[in-house]
Amino acid sequence: MERIGPPLTGDERETLRAFLDYHRATLAWKCEGLTDEELRRPSMPPSTLSLLGLVRHMGEVERHWFRRTLNGEDLPHLWSDTHDFQAAYDASGATREEAFTAWEAEVAHARRIEAAAESLDVTAYVASWKEEASLRLVMLHLIHEYARHNGHADFLRQAVDGATGA
Repeated sequence: MERIGPPLTGDERETLRAFLDYHRATLAWKCEGLTDEELRRPSMPPSTLSLLGLVRHMGEVERHWFRRTLNGEDLPHLWSDTHDFQAAYDASGATREEAFTAWEAEVAHARRIEAAAESLDVTAYVASWKEEASLRLVMLHLIHEYARHNGHADFLRQAVDGATGA
């Protein structure tokens, strides 16, 4: 993924799309050049949080919000038979290829679903909230989710090889 900064001008949808893509690319960048073992390195016991776990988790998040919620697809979780979002964090047996292939596929689906939506005002029922939510809110939620986890990725990467920067 190419990491391009969001535009300083543009309409709301273009800006949301650009910020979401920027954060997606930031996560990929934080993982760049590391081995599978380095990507699986956990933060600190008892946490299993790792860079690869974050990639897997964000694959689940993309899948849930865009495919399940907005598109109404009846899909299982990628890494859990019990609908446990936390299972994705445990990447102890995962590989870069497995995690990135799944995450990139979910990002591609998300982009397709977002592009096909008539407007940011399109809504879908969110079962856990028992309310409708707009595409606008979903995109903002994903930006928030990536931004939060990219902060974790900063610390995880620095612990692996000392690299810093966002």
